[in-house]
Amino acid sequence: MGVLALAIGLVLVVEGLVWALAPGLVERMLIALRVLPIGARRQFGALAVVLGLLLLWLADRLGTLP
Repeated sequence: MGVLALAIGLVLVVEGLVWALAPGLVERMLIALRVLPIGARRQFGALAVVLGLLLLWLADRLGTLP
């Protein structure tokens, strides 16, 4: 459960930094996402999940997870 809390905390820190440091960029990204078809957004989301899982697997293999 501690690893899950760590992961969620890291996501919140990164998301918060983006919103705090570059809110205009976030607005432009949201506008760009609106014009993408639903299928492209789903593919982007699936790719993000796969990359996240690969990073977690790599961290586990390297012994860097608590």
